[in-house]
Amino acid sequence: MIGRLSGVLVDKNPLHLLVDCNGVGYEVSVPMSTFYNLPAPGENITLLTHMVVREDAQLLYGFGSAQERELFRELIKISGVGARTALSILSGMSVADLAQAVSLQEVGRLTRIPGIGKKTGERLLLELKGKLGADLGPGAVAQNDNADVLNALLALGYSEKEGLLAVKQVPAGSSVSDGIRHALKALSKA
Repeated sequence: MIGRLSGVLVDKNPLHLLVDCNGVGYEVSVPMSTFYNLPAPGENITLLTHMVVREDAQLLYGFGSAQERELFRELIKISGVGARTALSILSGMSVADLAQAVSLQEVGRLTRIPGIGKKTGERLLLELKGKLGADLGPGAVAQNDNADVLNALLALGYSEKEGLLAVKQVPAGSSVSDGIRHALKALSKA
């Protein structure tokens, strides 16, 4: 199993790279989130990888962070979600955004990703519930705590975008009622 590649980026096209590692060129598929952070061709790069061996192919997928690779591995475990769909999901939203969508059970955010219908989105929410968040850093707990605040703002008629921006203004550890109060103050100033 190939777990990491370090070498020279020879060529890059959206979703596909060619990395030269001491004279051996590896073709690697990457999500757009990784692609956007790549250096120019000819420069050194390091990618965490996941290798898939099938009867007809050996495929290598590369990621810029351990979080992305772990999420990819969780996604491909889900029935009906293959590597291509997992790359599409990682290209369509960040790890933190997906964790928030799962914690808030927002299927609408998932169905905006090309190739994800309502059934697949609902399956993703069900299968990923409780599996995301631990490795996402200190902000993940705050996002879970503020889910009720966001739902209250949505019920009051604010858009999802406005609600998410306001929830970011809520101090960590606030109760739901205090969180709503802080969020409404932030929205009134905007």
